[in-house]
Amino acid sequence: MNRFLLLFRYAMTVVIVLIVSWAQPEERAMASLQSDSSPEIERLVKAFGGEWKVVETFERSEFLPNGGSRRGTARISLGTGGTTVIEDYHSDGSAGRLDFIAVIWWDKDAEIYRFFTCSNNVSRACQLRGTAHWVGERFVNDYEDMVAGKKTKLQDSFSQITPVSFTLIAAISAIPGDMKPVIATVYTRR
Repeated sequence: MNRFLLLFRYAMTVVIVLIVSWAQPEERAMASLQSDSSPEIERLVKAFGGEWKVVETFERSEFLPNGGSRRGTARISLGTGGTTVIEDYHSDGSAGRLDFIAVIWWDKDAEIYRFFTCSNNVSRACQLRGTAHWVGERFVNDYEDMVAGKKTKLQDSFSQITPVSFTLIAAISAIPGDMKPVIATVYTRR
């Protein structure tokens, strides 16, 4: 009987440890920062790590004459042993469905963040998507893409970063040196 009681206590301890570890994904992500994680990656996961509700608002444009919107979710976590930050994103609405994953890593030699994305865009599912850096308290990703058959400069700027929300402004180069906001995405912690 004592042996059974000891085994039962051991099993219950294991179950409790597993439940606590599964119930706190954000704390697990922070605790998993390892020696492989650079201060630059730690800064990203501290700013953006977690589970988010997202609301996208599209400005009127030649592509969306009436504007548009989407709602969905995002999960941003530490990946590959602490060397990357990974975003898993899903939204849908009048602007159409969007599913994507972004992988961000610190390129130590170039001293810059690099972006890689994959999405449900069949013609261009995966691509390198620019380089990023901090500008004060804003995290800015600059990249180029084809827009209406022309190579165009674009920029994603993450700002108003707090523990419970942040905003992503996607902008397009209207004229050289001038960026025009086209999409505002507000992330709110779930």
